[in-house]
Amino acid sequence: MRQLPLPLAGASPGRIVVGKANAQVIDAFAHPEAWPFRTAVLGGPPRCGKSLLARWFVQSGQGEAIDDADTMDETELFHRWNRAQESGTPLLIVSNGGRREGGQEPGEGGWQVALPDLASRLGGSLHLAVGEPDEAMMADLIALHAELRGFTLGEDAAAYLVPRAERSHVGVERLVAAIDRISLERKVAPTLAVWREALEEVHGTSQPRLF
Repeated sequence: MRQLPLPLAGASPGRIVVGKANAQVIDAFAHPEAWPFRTAVLGGPPRCGKSLLARWFVQSGQGEAIDDADTMDETELFHRWNRAQESGTPLLIVSNGGRREGGQEPGEGGWQVALPDLASRLGGSLHLAVGEPDEAMMADLIALHAELRGFTLGEDAAAYLVPRAERSHVGVERLVAAIDRISLERKVAPTLAVWREALEEVHGTSQPRLF
């Protein structure tokens, strides 16, 4: 499993699983001075690690980051962009896909910006997106979330769970959380019976792929 550690002093270290879904984003972080306006807008599905990537970008000394930028006052965001331009600091802007009535699209991801000057700057920036995980990344995410919850899954867990699980970052979190809870409630190890029950809980019993 390839991971990026987060060197955060005084906090539990986070880790980012690296796979096809985010490799292009991580590669782009290596040369922020080459970004248009030295600015990148990062989007992606829920729970895909955008905030962790932003923290890693900052902690690695690459530049500044603004998380949840689509919830900010647009005038303040425009001022932050201008300050970064004046100082020559690379700026990573993280959008979680919020939408506003009317406005102009700064790029892909469903974020509409009403302030014309800000919309034009964001539209001309580099647009990056984390995708949904492939099977290899799903296996690594399941193992990592289990480890973070303090338990270990058997070697055959990924082979059983990955084809049956929802292929999304949110789906992995829900599934591992269900495995953890059921295992603790039953006071049993998280083996096949628990995996099945967790899959039923998360996906419903009508899914033919569960068994």
